[in-house]
Amino acid sequence: MTRHALVTGASSGIGAAITEKLLQEGWAVTGLSRSVVTRDNPAFRSLSVDLFDTAALKQALSDLPAVDAVIHAAGMMKAAPLGELDEAISEQLWQLHIRVSEVLANHFAPRLPAGGRIVLIGSRTSTGAAGRSQYVATKSAMRGMVRSWAAELATKGITVNIVAPGATETPMLKQPGRESSPPKLPPIGRFIQPQEVAELVNYLLSPLAGAITGQELVICGGASL
Repeated sequence: MTRHALVTGASSGIGAAITEKLLQEGWAVTGLSRSVVTRDNPAFRSLSVDLFDTAALKQALSDLPAVDAVIHAAGMMKAAPLGELDEAISEQLWQLHIRVSEVLANHFAPRLPAGGRIVLIGSRTSTGAAGRSQYVATKSAMRGMVRSWAAELATKGITVNIVAPGATETPMLKQPGRESSPPKLPPIGRFIQPQEVAELVNYLLSPLAGAITGQELVICGGASL
């Protein structure tokens, strides 16, 4: 039986890499993104939805068939030092990283089968980074949220984890709004590749990863050392 995954942010970057990897592995994938994505694969369905519109997201989810895995890869990065924090930016970051995660998990967790998976894309900066407090606050909150969900769902055979990359070579790396805190090249001498993140996500969705839950798995190229 074909497994079905929901992937947010499927139009580019990490979300697109995860989508491609899962399709290669024989999954059916529903990709959520603001823009419609065209792929020459009948196992892929693109669903256009604005993740900043909670009501629209809930309506879109209500029309979807059952899934075996939920991967929230959509994200944004904004940076500002103290004295220049914008409350509207905090609201946007919280909406995209935390509230959307809550909506997805709240909808799908009761419907996931044993062996179901929830994976959120976090950040290796979740423990703190100068000039990025608004972004970090959401990724730090994600850690406690995921551990709580993992504890709730463990007895049902459902795992919940975070994959937390460092600076990854995606469009977000050059996203406007991070000029005050630009990305740093990891000690390995290159940025993380989206495909590397996708490979770890793919493993976490596998039966062999059934004992891994409530964890933040960091891919940082040595930046955390």
